[in-house]
Amino acid sequence: MSQDPYTWTEEQVIEVLAQVFSSQDPRVILGIGDDAALVKASGQQILTTDIAVEGVHFRTSWSSAYEIGKRIAVANIADVLSMNGTCDYLLVAATLTGNEDIDWIRDLAQGIQDQAKAAGAVVVGGDLARSQTLSIAITAVGHADKPILRSGAVAGDSIFLSSLTGWSAAGLEILTKELSVSGASVAKALNEYRAPTLDLQTNFSSASSMSDVSDSVLTQGRQMATASRVRFEFDAAAIERAEEFGELSGLAQQVGADVLDWILQGGEDHVLLATGSDLPGIKIGTVVEGSGVAVVKDGVEIKMAPVAWSHFS
Repeated sequence: MSQDPYTWTEEQVIEVLAQVFSSQDPRVILGIGDDAALVKASGQQILTTDIAVEGVHFRTSWSSAYEIGKRIAVANIADVLSMNGTCDYLLVAATLTGNEDIDWIRDLAQGIQDQAKAAGAVVVGGDLARSQTLSIAITAVGHADKPILRSGAVAGDSIFLSSLTGWSAAGLEILTKELSVSGASVAKALNEYRAPTLDLQTNFSSASSMSDVSDSVLTQGRQMATASRVRFEFDAAAIERAEEFGELSGLAQQVGADVLDWILQGGEDHVLLATGSDLPGIKIGTVVEGSGVAVVKDGVEIKMAPVAWSHFS
């Protein structure tokens, strides 16, 4: 980023954003350029918003502008997917410090645009403001014919992940502790922290309940169990049979971390956690009568350390 503040005008930034976010999508009646966007709506509307703040949710010293843009878009789109929805539109608001050069802003917008396009969504507007802190907020608008809530799990359901969690937590630990490690698994962990991927091809439309895993499997599982008035039992042995477990476990051993802690208590994977029967993905446990969550192995409960992940830690 430039060290010379305000090397651009607001009009120049808006022109760049209009170029990056330009679209001929037939769902958009009127996009960027007026007081508000005008779009077509269908089904039951899903609305969600997320804000990311420099130093809390991302660091420009760790991630490129493009990665930051993708990361923030993923967080919002995942919330729509978690309700069995399709993401249609994004609104992007940012506070800029003035130290960002125009190319950095363009790359940020391009990261958002590319992730939106991958999910079938269109960026239709937003806002800019000056601040001492860099922040980006995105509002996602989607739709669903049959929304899936957190509250539908029933005893007898199995618990599934759309893919293995823990990679983002691994990347965060490597960056935070400035660990000197290398290899394919390290690169994957860093990539998943900087710009998490979405499981867009996983079909959980027959799930009984679902949530996006942004605050850890145990935290999201507890929320789903509470909403459904049941108990979630996560099976450590089933998790260890997951395809990527050996690779992630090897990385954990390399850096002296607990792989189950990464998988169950790490945040910001944006994987889908769902309950039901015969779902795709990774089966990691069972819904039973009772309340709360537990991690078990061979019928014995494993005591986990307190959840370390928090947006306010």
